[in-house]
Amino acid sequence: MKRKNVILTMLVILGMVTFLDRINISVAGSSIMHDLQLSPSEWGWVQSAFILSYGLMQIPMGALGDRFGHRKILSLIVLWWSLFTAFTGLAGGLASLLVIRFMFGIGEAGSSPCSTGVISRWFEKHEVGKAQGYVWAASRMGGALTPFVVIPVMVTVGWRSAFYLLGALGIVWAIVWWLFYRDSGFTRVTSPASATSLTSSASSSGAGGLRWSAVLCNSQFWLLCGMYFFYAFGSWFFFSWFPTFMELGRGFDKTELTYAVAVPFIMSMMGNIAGGHLTDKLTHRYGIKIGRKALGSSSLAISAVCMFLAAFIPGKMAVFVFLSLCFGIFDLMLPSAWALCIDLGKQQAGTLSGAMNTAGNIGGFCCGILFGELVQQSGNYNLPLYMIAVMLIISAVLFAFINPEKPIVKE
Repeated sequence: MKRKNVILTMLVILGMVTFLDRINISVAGSSIMHDLQLSPSEWGWVQSAFILSYGLMQIPMGALGDRFGHRKILSLIVLWWSLFTAFTGLAGGLASLLVIRFMFGIGEAGSSPCSTGVISRWFEKHEVGKAQGYVWAASRMGGALTPFVVIPVMVTVGWRSAFYLLGALGIVWAIVWWLFYRDSGFTRVTSPASATSLTSSASSSGAGGLRWSAVLCNSQFWLLCGMYFFYAFGSWFFFSWFPTFMELGRGFDKTELTYAVAVPFIMSMMGNIAGGHLTDKLTHRYGIKIGRKALGSSSLAISAVCMFLAAFIPGKMAVFVFLSLCFGIFDLMLPSAWALCIDLGKQQAGTLSGAMNTAGNIGGFCCGILFGELVQQSGNYNLPLYMIAVMLIISAVLFAFINPEKPIVKE
C-alpha cells in the first residue's frame, strides 16, 4: 500500500475517533441531565462550551500544523482531547462540566484543519475531494457507531465509563501517529526543483506566510466563512441536540434511539463519500465551478426542504425519514467545502480551513444556545428546526457566489 494511502487510512480512523468522542456526550445527554440536574437551557450551554473553544482554536491549531508539522501537532492535540474525554466522566456538576468540555474543544479544534493540511501535502488536486470525502465519511461513521458503543456501556456500568473507554482509544491513536507519520515526502513533486520548493514550504510555511491584511479584504474569504457559518448552524444540531430531540421531543426510547441516531449518521457517511467522488468527477469534466459550488449549493437547498418537512410533519417515522435525508443530502457538499480551502488556500490550506471552521463553529455555538433557549421558553422541540431550515437556505445562496477559480492565497 502506498504511504499516502496508509496516511489516509489513519486520518479516516482519526475522523471516527473524533466524532465518537464528540457525539458521546449527546447520546448520553438525557442521563447526564438527569444525574446532574441540568435544565435544557443549561444543557445548551454545556454543548456550546465545547463549540466555543473548538471554534476559537481552529485558526491557531491549523497554523500550528502548517508551521511545526502535523506529526507533532496532531499527536499532541489528540492526546490532549482524549484526556479531557476521560475527564468528562469525572464531572460532578454544571461548572466542572463546562470547564472540561471547553478544554476538550481546544484539542479537537486541530483535527479538521490539520487533516486538511496533511491532505493538501500528500494528494493531487484531482484527489483531494475523494480524500476529504473519506475522512468526513469516517467522522459520520464515528457518529453512527457512538450509540452502539455508548448506550450498552451506559446501561451496564453507567455513562461515566463510556468516556473513560473512548479516552483510552484516542491515546492509542496518538501514539501510533507519532511513531508512523513523517512530515516529509510529497506525491505532487514532479521535479527536483519543485521537490525542494514543496519540502521547504511544508516545513517552514505557516501562519507567517499568510498575509491576513489581504485575506480579510478578500470577498471570497467572507463568502467562504459565511457559507460555513450557516451550514454549521444546521449540522451542529445533529452533533449536539439531535439525540436529545429524538428522545424528549419525539418520544424515542433508548432502544429505538440507537438506530434513530445511527441511521442519519450512516446517511451522512454515504453523502460524504458520494460528494467526494462527485466533486472530483464534476470538476474534471465541467470545471471547478460546477464541481465545487453547483454541487454544494444545490445540496444545501434540498436539505433545507427536508429540515422544514421534519419540523412540519408530526410523528416519529416522518421525522426519522426527513432528518436522515437532510443529514445525508447536505453532507454531499462537505468535501466540496473543504476542497475549496485547498483550491483557495494552496499551501496555507490548514490555516484557511481553520478560519472557515471557526466561522462554522460560531454558527454551531449559536445553534446550541438558541435551540436550548427556544425549547426552554416555548416547550416546543419542533420550533428550532424551522430556524435551521432558513439557515441552510442562506448557506446555499452564499455557496453559489464563491468563485473557486480565484485563490485567496497565491502559490
